[in-house]
Amino acid sequence: VYWDHSGIVTRTPQDGQPFESQRLWELAVGAAPDLPQPVKDALAVAVADRNDEQRNTLRIYFLENVYPGTREAIAPILADRTRLEGELNALNEAIPKTMVSEELAAPKPAYVLYRGEYDQPRDEVPRHLPAVFPPLPEGAPNDRLGLAQWLVHPTHPLTSRVTVNRWWQRYFGTGLVKTSEDFGSQGDAPTHPQLLDWLATELIQSGWDVKAMQKLIVMSATYRQSSASTPQQQAIDAANRYVSHGPRFRLEAEMIRDQALFVSGLLVERLGGPSVKPYQPGGLWEAVGYTDSNTANFTQDDGEALYRRSMYTFWKRTSAPPSMVTFDAPSRESCTVRRSTTNTPLQALALMNDKQFVEASRHFAQRILAAGGTTDDERLVHAFMSVTARRPDDRELTILQDLLAEHRADFQSRPAEASSFIDSATTLLQPNHLERDRAQDPELAAWTMLANLLMNLDETITKG
Repeated sequence: VYWDHSGIVTRTPQDGQPFESQRLWELAVGAAPDLPQPVKDALAVAVADRNDEQRNTLRIYFLENVYPGTREAIAPILADRTRLEGELNALNEAIPKTMVSEELAAPKPAYVLYRGEYDQPRDEVPRHLPAVFPPLPEGAPNDRLGLAQWLVHPTHPLTSRVTVNRWWQRYFGTGLVKTSEDFGSQGDAPTHPQLLDWLATELIQSGWDVKAMQKLIVMSATYRQSSASTPQQQAIDAANRYVSHGPRFRLEAEMIRDQALFVSGLLVERLGGPSVKPYQPGGLWEAVGYTDSNTANFTQDDGEALYRRSMYTFWKRTSAPPSMVTFDAPSRESCTVRRSTTNTPLQALALMNDKQFVEASRHFAQRILAAGGTTDDERLVHAFMSVTARRPDDRELTILQDLLAEHRADFQSRPAEASSFIDSATTLLQPNHLERDRAQDPELAAWTMLANLLMNLDETITKG
């Protein structure tokens, strides 16, 4: 099969006499209503007047759909192509979409507004950096890309200084510049200006290698100091601003919840996915939600959604999750660079009574009984090490033994209350919990109370 110069398909049969098959096809199907529109358009043009694109359109359609000698061979290939295109389209549809900003071909002019009135524009203000700052890098465009290049340019050290200071704050509780949100004249001076400069230049020279800088900080002798301090250190550096001993500060709200879920074995460590709605008192959204809003009423999730990392928790800015706010999580109504840290009785009450922490205690108790050893002492040591990363001393072990004995005797005398307590602390992830051996509920309840105590320890919720 071949095409002559006019775009007509010609086939040579066994007798060697050529005949025109496309000419016959055009006469037969030229008026067919189900032809693709590009084919119809090409057929509507006289043969001599067709361009290369029109001839190619007819050639492909003829070989794929009309001529038996090629149609049967091409059909499986076309079927595979259709299948793969369907899979590709399904994959593309599954990719989350997000809004992005794009530079206009001609930037909109900006003006000084007389007395701030939007309809009183005066002098035009072109795009430019304030003269007090260094100029844009040579060759950088005068747009957001140029601004980004300027921010990370080696001659502009403020970005790297602010960045490493915030990392230092994450590890030590307080930045080298305490006012990490304010590096201006109203902010605090750095306690170690040369160290701040060195870390900033190291970040730039490393090619902005974030992981390398984390490793540099946590492997330093300064970070690896013990948080125990001497009376002399307390006298001269009570706030540890000069890092005379290791850092010690309470964990953030999200970390406290995630730690409890991890120790208990409940934490779902899967990455990504939509926000979730774990436990929260009912009715909190009603007072601040519009009646026609999709957040007018709180609907709790179930299953694995209850035990995802706190970073996935759905957050209504006008009604933040109470357990998070109790531990000083910001409301997210405005950007917060440096969180305040408080120590209140309400925090201990939340750790003792919040549904999330009671469930975590029950599952932690099950792990202790299953993998902590065969004797009470072995299990107590295992439990204590799980939350504090050290063995209890003799005094601490004695206290734990006494508390376990007290709770065990209490629940053995009240088996119905023990079962009710375990039922209230049972998760949807617990298989066949209704068919459990309820005769063991007093023992499990006693260990649940002990697990709850351990997760409430100051040493458990404090980095140090």
